[in-house]
Amino acid sequence: MIDLGQIDPARPVLIAGPTASGKSGLALAIAEAQGGVVINADAIQVFSDWRVLTARPSPEDEARAPHRLYGHVPSDTPYSVGQWLREVAPLLAGTERPIIVGGTGLYFTALAEGLAEIPETPADIRADAQARLETDGLASLLSELDARTRSRLDPQNPMRVMRAWEVQRSTGKPLAEWQDDMPAPLLPRVEAQCFLIDAPKAWLTPRIARRFDMMLDEGALDEARANAEAWSPALPSAKAIGAAELVAHVRGEMDLDTARDRAIVLTRQFAKRQRTWFRARMSDWQALDAQEAA
Repeated sequence: MIDLGQIDPARPVLIAGPTASGKSGLALAIAEAQGGVVINADAIQVFSDWRVLTARPSPEDEARAPHRLYGHVPSDTPYSVGQWLREVAPLLAGTERPIIVGGTGLYFTALAEGLAEIPETPADIRADAQARLETDGLASLLSELDARTRSRLDPQNPMRVMRAWEVQRSTGKPLAEWQDDMPAPLLPRVEAQCFLIDAPKAWLTPRIARRFDMMLDEGALDEARANAEAWSPALPSAKAIGAAELVAHVRGEMDLDTARDRAIVLTRQFAKRQRTWFRARMSDWQALDAQEAA
């Protein structure tokens, strides 16, 4: 465990890291040693239906220190980074020092750098974007964007390109202009202690497998049985890694070994995407060796 003496107990703490890297345990250790409230910054752990499978803090952990924004959103309710910021704001103004922890990089950058207040995209425009993507491809959508927005996008990322096209189509204003008009961040980077857990692939890969097996032992299959009847890939909470596979297993559509192996592979792929985001957007955060943080 890292030396907690290097952490100022009077300043907010932000802890980011890939899945299974030990960040939640570190946040809890800081809260117990120095006080503070642990605040979730994971886009899937907000949902109520998958506690074990999403590695939300256990009831025992929640009894050791106050935790907020975990499991409070119904599975069928959409949840955005904007909603998360609105819920974080009063917690930042509270009397307890915030210890914000998670693996959703966009939440952290929105918190520390600001977020453009873009109106929600109407469903019909989102459907149009999907249809255009399927029939005409990314190049067609990119060609209709302004030069500044195009310069800020990964032209190979369909979700980002679609989002920019949807914003321009629904608001009449390019995404780049929305971004340039961003309000001040809720918690500027310089006002917080920002830690990024460095979890090398060789160390993290076996840990991911062990953690998934632990989830199975601790009740992930019971969760899948409880959720199977109402589960749909269209649910906002359906992005929980392993949910589709375990539901398929309890429905008799997949054997458990296959479900386990697929979920572990998906988790490894997700961790790779997280590390890529962190390197690109949070390289100025203080790096912590995963073996010391875990």
